Amino acid sequence: MNEVRLRYTATNKVMISIVVIWGLIILFILQPGTAHDGAEAGAQLFVHALLPYLLPYIILTQWLLKVPVENPSKNNWKRYMKAYVLGSFGGFPVGAVTVTEMVKIGELSRRESGYLLAACHAPGPMFILGFVGTELFGDTTSGWKLLAAIHIANILFLLFTLVAMKKGQQELDSSQLPVPKKRVSSPFLESIKESSTVIILVATTVIFFSALGNVLTSAISKAFTIDLGFTKTFLLAIFEMTSGVQSATDHFFTSPVFPFLIAAIISLNGLSIHMQVFVIAKTADIPLIPYFLSRIWSVITVPIILYFLL
Repeated sequence: MNEVRLRYTATNKVMISIVVIWGLIILFILQPGTAHDGAEAGAQLFVHALLPYLLPYIILTQWLLKVPVENPSKNNWKRYMKAYVLGSFGGFPVGAVTVTEMVKIGELSRRESGYLLAACHAPGPMFILGFVGTELFGDTTSGWKLLAAIHIANILFLLFTLVAMKKGQQELDSSQLPVPKKRVSSPFLESIKESSTVIILVATTVIFFSALGNVLTSAISKAFTIDLGFTKTFLLAIFEMTSGVQSATDHFFTSPVFPFLIAAIISLNGLSIHMQVFVIAKTADIPLIPYFLSRIWSVITVPIILYFLL
């Protein structure tokens, strides 16, 4: 009986997926111009706002992690700080890349990696200070305060979860660590190779979800009498963070809630970034429940912290 029910559930999921895919294909066919505009906007945002800030840091982080270390530290907090410093200051999805690589080389257990994946997840300082602070807020100081709010929320989440997880344990038993993979002979070349894969993943998701958000916004605005600015910002924030931030700037720049709306959108991340994290984390079988919880935590706490900082 249970087997029949499982097969029925699986069949329903497949059918729902097929219906959704065909529905989106039809929408894209019916609105080629809108889809093109969304994809073009996503490509421009990727080239101008993401690629210059993301690529150099990913290469350097990968290179550093692949350099052979004779006696890697087994002290928990040293490894945690290494993951946080390398991962959370490089921008999305450098945290996922860093934690995944540390699992593969045997520096983190999978249980630890789930919590660190959640905490080491933040936009890069150059993105916040350069793009958000200077170009959107028109004030670098506000960019610094937003960056501080994001990291305060992340560090609090990290402390809460690790204290609950460790329960006073100071050192990690080496038997809990995964078997490290063989060190590469050319760390720099390997870092470029793996970084290019991550960059392609980022570009693909940004462009696709920007186009999807644009098409859905157009379809909904034609079917219902609703505020286009709010709808476009909401949908783009759900699908692609950078496009959502740009839409919020276009429609809510003069509103007093504008900085906090930007903080919430950046904390939410959008499906584009979540897909990047899921794909990367899957290669090391990292648990994702803490990551989901951290997104809820950040969306609530980052705007509140920013309010007090401003």
